[in-house]
Amino acid sequence: MKNINLDITKATSFLKNDAVKSYESKVKAAQEALENGTCAGNDFLGWLHLPSSVTPAFLKEIEDEAKVLRANCEAIVVAGIGGSYLGARAVIEALGNSFSWLVNDDSKNPNILFAGNNIGEDYLSELTTYLKGKKFGVINISKSGTTTETALTFRLLRKQCEAQRGKEEAKKVIVAITDAHKGAARVCADKEGFKSFIIPDNVGGRFSVLTPVGLLPIACAGFDIKKIIDGARDMEKATGAHVAFEDNPSALYAATRQALYTQNGKKIEIIENFQPKLHYIGEWWKQLYGESEGKENKGLFPAACDFTTDLHSMGQWIQEGERSIFETVISIEKPNHTLLFPHDDDNLDGLNFLEGKRVDEVNKMAELGTRLAHVDGKVPNIRISVPELNEYYVGQLIYFFEKACGISGLLEGVNPFNQPGVEAYKKNMFALLNKPGYEAESKAIRERLDKEK
Repeated sequence: MKNINLDITKATSFLKNDAVKSYESKVKAAQEALENGTCAGNDFLGWLHLPSSVTPAFLKEIEDEAKVLRANCEAIVVAGIGGSYLGARAVIEALGNSFSWLVNDDSKNPNILFAGNNIGEDYLSELTTYLKGKKFGVINISKSGTTTETALTFRLLRKQCEAQRGKEEAKKVIVAITDAHKGAARVCADKEGFKSFIIPDNVGGRFSVLTPVGLLPIACAGFDIKKIIDGARDMEKATGAHVAFEDNPSALYAATRQALYTQNGKKIEIIENFQPKLHYIGEWWKQLYGESEGKENKGLFPAACDFTTDLHSMGQWIQEGERSIFETVISIEKPNHTLLFPHDDDNLDGLNFLEGKRVDEVNKMAELGTRLAHVDGKVPNIRISVPELNEYYVGQLIYFFEKACGISGLLEGVNPFNQPGVEAYKKNMFALLNKPGYEAESKAIRERLDKEK
């Protein structure tokens, strides 16, 4: 099997000849700090050798539970926020049929729905209405069990599931993925007898795709989680500390983006695709890098675009706007389907010159033409080539980005594995809602709001 391939030539052309190579010793130090557990955030390095530590028994336990849910559910709601749902959604949407929810087939997989990632009353009302009368299950993903968005949603869904199916039947289709020993979700699962899986203490949410957090929903959607782990395991080997700098794709990606940031004045990285199925890969990537690197008033701003769609909106800005950006394009070499462009006698659209060509050939020329135009417009371009869109290569892609993120954050000089800034809005929200224990904060914030009137 081939590996995904990294092409940095259209980025390094904007840098001094030795700019990326100059990071070699720093990358080596970062790799050693990760391997030896001597870096900042070393209590959250469980993802580093996760693929190679996964056992067949572990995968079987997840697959067995997925079979139970698939056999008993028309729909499965994944309740989680951030890393507790983005990885699973990214993989499921990348691998799935774009129109599976419209297929009228009794043998099809259950619909995998996502909630607990917002507090939209209309969204939740419409979801609970859709689920009325349906056999549905819930996968509740939360280490603490008290994250507001997820806890609120889980309470709604649990009550509805028990009301529609009865408490005993609901026990079969409600699963908790949570802390091993503590937290509200753990207490609830033990008290109610829900099947549970553990979120490892040393794996942060945004690095948790290859734990039950991502693997159970992915298995429920009908995809081969063993192949995902195989891909991630092979990428773990390909990016190990023993691999030469110039042969290590994660090391090169981390070094190139940091060189563009520190030496070329680039402040924004735009992850792009020419395959609509990769939209949520971009969303997952945004969280992975934004939450890992955006600290101490430092860090590239991670943005995402879907091409060619966004070429008709963001394309003008990318081509001629402020030159503070660079692009990273995920390119799929071989699509899973073949569709040929037809002949039309009238040729009113003038497209008969494309007759007999695969639609993907047109797409690939749009991709190449865009890269050339943007490079001409002084936008550095990194290309990640993925041989096929399947479980194995998605597993590779996930680990490639995770490893590069760990290295890149250390090169930047921050702790890539914490997220202290995420707590600020929560404290204000709890104070405004008069949550017990936040009385002093409630008083202070209301006095502040009164002064601002």
